[in-house]
Amino acid sequence: MPSPLSYVPLPLGALMDRMDFMDRVKNMGLAILFDYIIPQFDSRVWNGLFTEVLGKPTTLCETMGKAEMWLIRTYWDFEFPRPYLPNFEFVGGLHCQPAKPLPEEMEAFVQSSGEHGIVVFSLGSMVKNLTEEKANLIAAALAQIPQKVLWRYKGKQPATLGPNTKLYDWIPQNDLLGHPKTKAFITHGGTNGIYEAIYHGVPMVGIPMFADQPDNIAHMKAKGAAVEVDFSRMTTNDLLGALNTVINEASYKESALRLSQIHHDQPMKPLDRAVFWIEFVMRHKGAKHLRPASHSLTWYQYHCLDVVAFLLACAALGLFIIAKCCLFCCRKLGRTEKKRKRE
Repeated sequence: MPSPLSYVPLPLGALMDRMDFMDRVKNMGLAILFDYIIPQFDSRVWNGLFTEVLGKPTTLCETMGKAEMWLIRTYWDFEFPRPYLPNFEFVGGLHCQPAKPLPEEMEAFVQSSGEHGIVVFSLGSMVKNLTEEKANLIAAALAQIPQKVLWRYKGKQPATLGPNTKLYDWIPQNDLLGHPKTKAFITHGGTNGIYEAIYHGVPMVGIPMFADQPDNIAHMKAKGAAVEVDFSRMTTNDLLGALNTVINEASYKESALRLSQIHHDQPMKPLDRAVFWIEFVMRHKGAKHLRPASHSLTWYQYHCLDVVAFLLACAALGLFIIAKCCLFCCRKLGRTEKKRKRE
């Protein structure tokens, strides 16, 4: 996809679409990394592997570049506006669905929250436990809010765990986020969880850790639906303040509901759109008519650097000829003037 670096933030930068000068410098550095450095690394590391698997020399980037259709797991409720190509379809939230009834015991705990409601807390399937210090820090913050908290956590029970917080090995996250008593979602920033929160209109407290998580939370911050907390430097007061902000300031809930309305206001459901385009490629035995010619260009041709070099060479040659002509004329006039003076 075309990526104008002045307003399209690249991955791993945790940038927003409105960038100041230093942000654009950082974005340019990421562009150099992704466009030139990583492809060179890719060609050296993956060439042998893909030659062995496919029987001919190729690279990971080349293999990905041959895709007929790209299904992107985001949508304009999440993405910043940007140019995109006809073989890119955004199907964010294709896994989301209306909330189902909770297990009886869990529903009883949720209903016991009264008018304060609940907070859903999950750091994803990859983070099953935390250090004792970090777990106690988080539990101490959760103990100070009036809401009941359902925390997906498999580690040792923190000593500071309050009576309002209950630990679960697993939670029906989508169903909890769709419950009318849910006030906030504490998340690591994974795409699945963020889209379930968007689908149900729940504001977020983001605690990103790695990979795409900082970028995802940056998007939600820019949309006004989340507050970010730095996991490595987080204190009890930081997490408590973020929770109180998201729960008590109406603008976050309003922004989350606005994103939810945008998500639901589509001519086709994301899953139906994904199925349509997969079957479209199958029916037409590909989608070559949607692929841009840029795939057959080198990086310097894509950026027209060869044309720029040619024009600069022409300009330099023109300036050289003009300079030579001026020098010749000046010398001619000088000789003529000297001759006139001698006469």
